[in-house]
Amino acid sequence: MSLAALRNPCGRDMARISIKAPRVTVSAPVPFRDAQEAWFWTMAALVARREGSPRNVDGAGPSRPAMPEDVLHCLDTLYRRRRIDLLHARILRIWGERGIAPNLSWAAERNDARIWQEALERLEWPLRVKGIVADQGK
Repeated sequence: MSLAALRNPCGRDMARISIKAPRVTVSAPVPFRDAQEAWFWTMAALVARREGSPRNVDGAGPSRPAMPEDVLHCLDTLYRRRRIDLLHARILRIWGERGIAPNLSWAAERNDARIWQEALERLEWPLRVKGIVADQGK
């Protein structure tokens, strides 16, 4: 057995073998239209993570400019600055897990709808500043 065969047990000329990496196209992240869309996306990602989903929530959708933790950080900052309270966070969690907004025209959901809207209005600006939500003019 030759020395070359010991170095290359496959018997192939290693100089001729080239390994090509697959091409990966990375598109620019697409910001959310508003805080409500960002919140539903965040909750869907957190629910999927909790249930052990191995991949991203919108694997076929556009890439997003944030992680779910970034949206939660904005919410936590609002809470620490006393711009929202635990009731706002609770309503956001409950309706976010359901994947729908409370309906203002239904008497049973009227109070939740008011709190939901307050929380999202206060969350909109920090998300817009971070580029997670698109500016209105764009």
